[in-house]
Amino acid sequence: MSDMKYLERGYIENDELPPLPSEERLTGKRPVAYIECPQPIPCSPCLESCKYDAIKMENINDPPEVIYENCIGCMACIRVCPGLAIFMLHIKDDKGYVTLQYEFIPWLKKGDRVKLLNRKGEEVGEGVVTWALAPERNDRTQLVTVEIPKDLIFEVRAVKRWEQ
Repeated sequence: MSDMKYLERGYIENDELPPLPSEERLTGKRPVAYIECPQPIPCSPCLESCKYDAIKMENINDPPEVIYENCIGCMACIRVCPGLAIFMLHIKDDKGYVTLQYEFIPWLKKGDRVKLLNRKGEEVGEGVVTWALAPERNDRTQLVTVEIPKDLIFEVRAVKRWEQ
């Protein structure tokens, strides 16, 4: 990930992504964190929030790496990421689930239909919100889980409210 062409493009390409969790881990009991944070900057809230030694950084400037075997899917890391770069991924009953940060008002709620967006902001499908957590205190970030086609869990990185 040292090429940093993503800074010019404004998004990460597939060949710049960290290694993916195994199929076995994705279909386990709980979701797994996936971090798409390529830029070497001094940032470590995810590391500090993880109580399970599932995030590794050699120093504060290194992009974080997830140790998938240690991740229990508690979501502490996604809640504190200032860069919206952490996603919780899960496959269950042949459906994909992506938990992501959402920062638009009105807040989403369980049952809402959404358009699925890839890293470029392009629509790649439709999904349904299965879980929504309101922002804490003065935070303006909501967490939502969206049910999607399982083959899109490595593509969907944002959602927008379904406009009918």
